[in-house]
Amino acid sequence: MIEYVRGELTDLTPALATIEAGGVGYGLNISLNTYTSIQGKKEAKLYVYESIREDAYVLYGFASKREREMFQLLITVNGVGTNTARMMLSGMSVSELCAAISTGNAKLIQSIKGIGKMTAQRIIVDLRDKIVALGLTDEIPAGGTLTAPVNNAVRDEAVAALTMLGFSPAPSQKVVVDILSNQPTLPVEQVVKLALKQIK
Repeated sequence: MIEYVRGELTDLTPALATIEAGGVGYGLNISLNTYTSIQGKKEAKLYVYESIREDAYVLYGFASKREREMFQLLITVNGVGTNTARMMLSGMSVSELCAAISTGNAKLIQSIKGIGKMTAQRIIVDLRDKIVALGLTDEIPAGGTLTAPVNNAVRDEAVAALTMLGFSPAPSQKVVVDILSNQPTLPVEQVVKLALKQIK
């Protein structure tokens, strides 16, 4: 399994990046978001998803793990293939897509080429809880709007620590986000201590 490829960016188009690493040129299919992230750079590091079929071996490259995680979630939805998922991540950022899924905005998802009403609704139903559990977005309050941005690095470390202690990711995520929304400068260990008192 290839986790990532890092090396000289020898060729770049809005759909394909070629990275030379160890004398091998890897052609990676990319989204427009990744294209924008690496455009103009001499070297690049892309996280890889390998699509292995009977007739093809295709690599997809992502500028961030978050984008790759979103891609992997999207292709679990019935009716969403790798090309459709890449199209979605070209039409919207991960944050925008998470917000649309979290708030049930099917019309916004349908605005992406190739996504019909049924597929948009299926994406929302299948992925709404998963994007929270994986930490791709913050828990959505009753009003249906995203909570204030929090320190993602601290949040992720705190949730990982709580998960290792045996707590489920989704409730851990909710408590951690609540703590950081009120006290955004807290270090990880303080967040974990507070969370341990609050998690049910």
